[in-house]
Amino acid sequence: MPYTTDLIHELNTLIRFDLATSQQGIKVHKTADPAVIEATRRLHVKGLLTQVDGGYLTGLGRDAAEHAQAALTILTSNASGSPMLETGASPAPQRDFA
Repeated sequence: MPYTTDLIHELNTLIRFDLATSQQGIKVHKTADPAVIEATRRLHVKGLLTQVDGGYLTGLGRDAAEHAQAALTILTSNASGSPMLETGASPAPQRDFA
């Protein structure tokens, strides 16, 4: 299943949290982009945020934010350090997603 626009907005909301502290949350104001407001509401309904307009991460929310931030780091890092490229291994066959 590919990422939907709604899921992308939710992931973008999760990566805004500072994972170095549990004492800092976020507040999504009424003047924010409607897509961000809705993403925040959905994350609250799913049990990842403490408040409809942001608040703090729940335990599950922290896990999700850690994974979202890790995936972003991996996908935006320089691929030159990849062991596959250094060893000359062939990439896995591609799958057609059309």
